[in-house]
This record gives sequence, C-alpha cells and structure tokens, in this order.
Amino acid sequence: MGAPDQYVLTCRGLSKTFRVGRRSTEALRDLTIQVARGKVTGLIGPDGAGKTTLMRLAAGLLRPDTGSIVVLGLDASRQSLRVQASVGYMPQRFGLYEDLTVQENLELYADLQGVSVASRSVRYQELMQMTGLAPFMRRLAGRLSGGMKQKLGLACTLIHPPRLLLLDEPTVGVDPVSRRELWQIVARFVREEGTTVLLSTAYLDEAEACDEVIILDEGSFLGQGRPSEFSQTLTGRTFKARSAGTRKNRDLQEACSSQADVIDAVIQGDAVRLVLQPDADSRRDSMLADLKDVSMVPVPPRFEDSFVAMLRARRIADGAAFDSSASGDEDDLTVDAPDGNGGERGRELVRQAGAVGKPGRLVEVHDLQRRFGDFHAVKGISFDITRGEVFGLLGANGAGKTTTFRMLCGLLPASGGTLRVAGVDVRRAAATARARIGYMSHKFSLYGTLSVGDNLRFFSSAYGLARRRRRERIAWAVAEFQLGSVVNSNSGELPLGYKQRLALACALMHEPEMIFLDEPTSGVDPLARREFWHRINVLAARGVTVMVTTHFMEEAEYCDRMAIMMDGRILALGTPEGIKQQSRSPDNPEPTMEDAFIKLIETESVQT
Repeated sequence: MGAPDQYVLTCRGLSKTFRVGRRSTEALRDLTIQVARGKVTGLIGPDGAGKTTLMRLAAGLLRPDTGSIVVLGLDASRQSLRVQASVGYMPQRFGLYEDLTVQENLELYADLQGVSVASRSVRYQELMQMTGLAPFMRRLAGRLSGGMKQKLGLACTLIHPPRLLLLDEPTVGVDPVSRRELWQIVARFVREEGTTVLLSTAYLDEAEACDEVIILDEGSFLGQGRPSEFSQTLTGRTFKARSAGTRKNRDLQEACSSQADVIDAVIQGDAVRLVLQPDADSRRDSMLADLKDVSMVPVPPRFEDSFVAMLRARRIADGAAFDSSASGDEDDLTVDAPDGNGGERGRELVRQAGAVGKPGRLVEVHDLQRRFGDFHAVKGISFDITRGEVFGLLGANGAGKTTTFRMLCGLLPASGGTLRVAGVDVRRAAATARARIGYMSHKFSLYGTLSVGDNLRFFSSAYGLARRRRRERIAWAVAEFQLGSVVNSNSGELPLGYKQRLALACALMHEPEMIFLDEPTSGVDPLARREFWHRINVLAARGVTVMVTTHFMEEAEYCDRMAIMMDGRILALGTPEGIKQQSRSPDNPEPTMEDAFIKLIETESVQT
C-alpha cells in the first residue's frame, strides 16, 4: 500500500449500515482505499454509492460498523475532534446562515474554527478576492445567487487552512462560470498551500480533471486510478454518428439506443456519441444498414464513456431490473403489466398523454417583467415556443430563469408585459393556465413524509382527477415510471433518481399540453440523467411541449432552441448550433455549448 506518509486517508475493510425501522441500507461494504497526499481525488459513483457516507466518516462525523479509517495519521473514530480540527468539510447543503451577512458568516466560522482575531482580516481579504465576494461583504447570505452561496460556503470552510479538504458535490446547482471559478479556487489551494482534496461530483468532466478517481457503486469499490486509465479501456469503441437526413439528433439518439450493440448514446454537439459493445466492430455494417443515412467516425474515449459502460455492465451482471409491479392499496394501484415493462395498458396511457396538439405557438411572451421592490429580476424579455418544441432557458445563477418559470406557470404574478400559455392569458387566468401545464421544480416538490402512492393520490386529486380516471393515471404512473417496488416507501427516503421519477410522474398526472422542468437533473447521476432525457424525448416526439432550465450544458444540446439569460435579460436566442457559431474563433473552431455560454456571460460582464 506504500509509505504511510504518502497518504492522508486510509480505509481498510470499512463498512457502514444504516437502519430506519425495519429497513437497513448497507452504505459501504468492506471498502479498502487510500487517498494520496497533495492531489485532487474524485469520488465518483451513482446515487446511493456511499460517497456522502465516506465523506462523513472521514470528517469524524460517523463511526464505521467494521474496519478502520485513518485520516492524517489519526483514527477518525477515536480521535474525531482532532481530525475535525485539521479537516475542512463542505457538505452538499452547506450550513450558511442566510439571515447573516457574508461578513457575519465568516466571523461565525472563524469563531468555530478557532482562528485568532489578529489573523482574520488578512485571511478574509484573501478569500474574498479569490471568490469575487469582496463587494458583497454586507449582503445577507440569503440574497446571494446559488453560485455565490457555494463560493461563500467554500470560503467559510477554508478560513482555517485545512490539510485535507472534503467537498461533497460542491458544484451541484451552479452555473458553468461559477463551476469554473470554484475549481480555480480549489486548484490554487492545492498548488499554493499543499492542500489535499477529496471531492465527489455529478459532473464527469470534472472527474476527468482530477488527478485520480475512486469509483464506488452500491457501497462497493469498483476501481481507482487516473481517469485516462479508465478511458483507455474503450479505445476503438467510441464514435460519433451523424444523419445525412433532416431528422433531429434526439430522434437519431433514440434510434441508436435501440441497437443491441450500442451501450451508450448521448447527444454531443451536432452528432450522437456512441459507445459500442467490445465485439461490435465486426457488425458495424449491419448496424449502419439499420440506421439509414447515418455515418460513424471514431473519436477518442473519455472518462464518462468508461464510467457509464462500467455501470451498465455491472447492472447486467447483477441482473438488476426495476420492479414495475404494483403493490399497496387495491383501489388506486392496480396495474396490468403482463410483459413486465409497464404493460400495453401503460403504454396506451403514455400515447394518450402525448397526443399531438394543434400546430402553432403554445407560449407567447412579450416584454415580460418582474420586480421585487427596487430589484428588477426580469427586465422585459420576449420569446415564443411552438407546440412539441423542447425549449431551454439557460443562464448564470440569479439570471432570472426560475422567476420566469414561476411566472409562466402562474405561480408568481408578472409585474408587466404579455404572457400567454396554451392560449390563456396567464396574468388574468392563472388557474386556467395551470390546469393545462405540468411543473417540476429542481427541489422535487414532493411530500417527504407521504408514501409514493400517497403523493400520486394527492397530485391526481389536486389536478382534479377522480374515480376511474384517477385510478388509471395512478396505475399509469406506477407502471411507466417503475415505482411498484417503492410505492409504500416514504418519498423523502428515496434515492435521488427515484425522487426524480416520482416528481415527473406527478407533473404528468393530468396529461398537460406543456411541462416546465426547472433543473430536473441537478445532482442525479449520469444513468438517471440518461433515463430522464429518454422520457423527455418520448414526450416531445408525441407532441408535448417542454421548457427546461439546466446547468448541464451537454443537456442544452437536447433543446430545439434556447435562450441564455443574464441579469434578467436575454443575451442570445436561437438553436444550440447557432449560438455556438457566435463563439467560434481561430483558437476554438469547434466550441462546446459550455464554451459558448461562458464567452457570452464574460463578454456581457466586461461590457457592463
């Protein structure tokens, strides 16, 4: 295992099980790993892999059931206070005090970390300059944007320079500009102060930037090494597919996904990125014959390709399959699923839910405004959305995206402008408009103390469904979203991927013409994101209009058109390809969506 001083964290035979009532969850299972000093190590795994449990054990906040965990030469179980004095830990929901100013939060955490009063001023100045928060020292933390809150949380963690920094998904829910800034801060501490970093992330491009990665799944160790070592295992198996016809990339992706030799298919720019089975090369000609007008060119593999392929292979080897059978209250949850995949009845209900409406504009927005006192959150924006279109609303944290969403859904009154959804003037008849749309917030507005079945019953009633129609829609939701195995579980105890499925099912109970998705994949793992976008593709193909906000720039490629917002205004409006063309340059002839987004935001920031 190497010399002890090479490692800041060593786990041997580490296991941890949580018990709630009669249920037990094995969060970590016989885990043996080491984290090298002076490096950035990524902790990677799907929902429920055990990443947060490992972080909390390393911070001395939990004790293992079996095995040992040594942090900075200290037993984290028996010497937890000494460990906590040397470790910086930033959990997913960092405990900022939103009624305190930025300055007051810094003072509070300096007190908690025992930082001398004499050294605070210099340290605050360094951290505020590094995070860009110096102009906001007197602002209440609750009034900061999401990205600014994350940077303040990191600054509070770093007031006392830690030897080991534990970051549990620090960039979830923040925009690409803030993500990049957070990474620059972390890299500076590693470079200048010799800090070792262990971080978990849902962004696999961030994993690729780590010195090493540790991969977990369902509490078990899958592998450790440089990201490139995992990527190399897929050499010769990764391609980009393009259609010479006029079909959308979403349709090409679905067509490719149905091929037996395709492990993974995701939209990437103007093409669909494919990962093929190990022995698929000999069958490529027959596969291309099935995919008419499609060409394939080889591309270098990336870490995300290998990670997804590894998880899919593991699921197949384990024989993992979602239980689509229903259980519980017979009155509401009877499901006819003879083929184990939702049943013909379930598929027919999906077809009904996606019945194609009349062509034309479904959303019309002109000079839309929203003021909160003297603050103008939305400043006279205009756009329209046609039926069956997938429309993206992107922007930095605090750009006004969620405010715009809430006005469109009739949940927040507009201060000015024209706003029509499905032919209804939302400013005059918000309740009528809400009856024709579905809304899924990034916080998954479920009732955590209610079971999955109770949530479905509640939302179906809230949308005015009754008797037979109510039973049919609940049966459809359980079958189509494969909720049978958890139908009696409290929704608050579900893994994030299941919460996402349930939230989407609830938003579709009344068969809306349009669905609003506010950061629907924030924090969920790549497999859950792929499953979610498959469902959205199916809905769009059947005529349901979709409006989505996201901080995953790769997901923006699924949109037919998008608007990019900043400070309550629209900076760009058009197709993904058209927006990327605006940022092309001799130095970057093939910009990604993230490149285009960052350039737009930075250009606007300089001009203002």
